[in-house]
Amino acid sequence: QVQLVESGGGLVQAGGSLRLSCAASERTFSTYVMGWFRQAPGKEREFVAALTRTGSSTYYADSVKGRFTISRDNPKNTVYLQMNSLKPEDTAVYYCAADSGLSVRLVPKQIDYWGQGTQVTVSS
Repeated sequence: QVQLVESGGGLVQAGGSLRLSCAASERTFSTYVMGWFRQAPGKEREFVAALTRTGSSTYYADSVKGRFTISRDNPKNTVYLQMNSLKPEDTAVYYCAADSGLSVRLVPKQIDYWGQGTQVTVSS
């Protein structure tokens, strides 16, 4: 059982930046594709970004491409999401996700482990 704990959410003005972190409990962290999803009120959970086990390849949703950067530090069992040029439409609960498969094209029903979520609110 992998436990994922997110941190770094908060309230920021449009155009600002936040950095989310997700710490994993297991030393097997490096065997998982890691990603971020988000869910706004009244909407389905949507994919944001993911990266391979080594971090050599990344994949982003079109809505965040060029503004968000996903990275990981395997010795620290941590994955990050740097969010720049934030927009009000980025407001959501952001969830860290671990997937034991090989693809970075993550879908919610295939995720093995979820974090508890961290709120990001962008004011206009």
